[in-house]
Amino acid sequence: MTLSTHVLDTALGRPAKDVFVRLSCRAAHGFVPLAEGRTDEDGRIREWSPLGRGWTGELDPATYRLVFDTAGYLGEEAFFPEVSIVFTIDDAGEHHHIPLLLSPFGYSTYRGS
Repeated sequence: MTLSTHVLDTALGRPAKDVFVRLSCRAAHGFVPLAEGRTDEDGRIREWSPLGRGWTGELDPATYRLVFDTAGYLGEEAFFPEVSIVFTIDDAGEHHHIPLLLSPFGYSTYRGS
């Protein structure tokens, strides 16, 4: 299973560059960080940097969370300083794409392709 994400700045009509994103997996005691990355010039994370030795880049069926540092992109006065998207993967054989559409006072997401 592969996972991709990208961030689009809908107020400016262009990709959001250099947004920090962390990927975590739900465990019995909370979410465990797996990997992190920053969006490129196209607003995408093409490669994740693993956190710890336990993650190989493969994701099993489970519940995951992407946390986007939107204050780092929009500024410290951001109304939403952080966006957390929690999603469940049932079929590990599929590609999952989780985009974030971002503006200063709102955001949305969906399962992309």
